[in-house]
Amino acid sequence: MDSAASELLVPDEELLPWQQDRSKAPIATKVVVAGGFGVGKTTFVSAVSEITPLQTEAVMTQASEATDDLSATPDKVTTTVAMDFGRITLDDDLVLYVFGTPGQQRFWFMWDDIVRGAIGAIVLADTRRLSDCFPALDYFESCGLPYIVAVNHFEGTESFEPEDVREALTVAPHIPVVIMDARDRASVIESLLGLVAHALEACPE
Repeated sequence: MDSAASELLVPDEELLPWQQDRSKAPIATKVVVAGGFGVGKTTFVSAVSEITPLQTEAVMTQASEATDDLSATPDKVTTTVAMDFGRITLDDDLVLYVFGTPGQQRFWFMWDDIVRGAIGAIVLADTRRLSDCFPALDYFESCGLPYIVAVNHFEGTESFEPEDVREALTVAPHIPVVIMDARDRASVIESLLGLVAHALEACPE
């Protein structure tokens, strides 16, 4: 090996175990984050991603005023028009690729492609407008993909217990409902771990 090539090698102490032994390579798993417009999907992915997240944000214009309800999020100036993407290593043997779906109805046609190959989904909910997450709940119920409900608690809004949200959404008892903060990395990680556990329970093989 010439000196130029050797200089490109990373010292062993900086390598992860699976980089030194390919038989220890982590399992790469895909999960989806869905929900209504402005519920916090982009924030969720950004808070947890260990890489610079891919975002397809576009500036909102007057053309969307008739279809995008900003009453609960008056300061929102951009919107996801394709998807968000991030990655997080939860353990030496598990890497999650996190895909966020666009929330507006006019972009729902992309969901089938985004969801393909995922082990499960997190449906983000805002208690000020719970009805916005019904389309996502219906979608995952119809396609049989395991999912959990994560209530994104916005600052200054009333707090609710998970069981109150479950009753309001008529979510089945076996589906986890958690309260979280999409801005907080630890809170997001807990939600992702909850989804992985639920997905393994639903599809153990």
